Amino acid sequence: MDDGAPAAHQHDFETMEMVREHLLPAELADRVAGVFWSLADPTRARIVHALTLAELCNADIADLVGLTESAVSHQMRELRLLNIVTAQRHGRMVFYRLNDTHVRHVFEDTLRHVQERPQ
Repeated sequence: MDDGAPAAHQHDFETMEMVREHLLPAELADRVAGVFWSLADPTRARIVHALTLAELCNADIADLVGLTESAVSHQMRELRLLNIVTAQRHGRMVFYRLNDTHVRHVFEDTLRHVQERPQ
C-alpha cells in the first residue's frame, strides 16, 4: 500500500566504499579550502588575475588594483603563505609571480566558469 511517504534511500555500498577510500582527508580539505578562501577576496582575485598575465612588482600591483604598496604587501603575504605566489627580490624591488601552472589553471577555469554562467 502506498501511504505517500518517500521510499527510503538505498545506498550503493560499492560506490560508498569507493568514495570513502578516496575522500579527501580533513587536513588536505583545509588546504584546498584555503586556496579558494584566498580567491574569495575580490582584491586578491584581481591580483591573481594580474599575475596570470605577467610577473609584477609590488608598486605595479598597487597601481593596477588601486591599493597602497603596504596593502599590497599584506595581500601578497597571505598569497605566499598559501603557496599561490612566489616572490623574488631584485635589489630593492620584490617581484611576484604565480607559484605554478596549477594556480593559473584553477584561476582561469574559475574565471571561465563564472563568465559562462548568466548573472
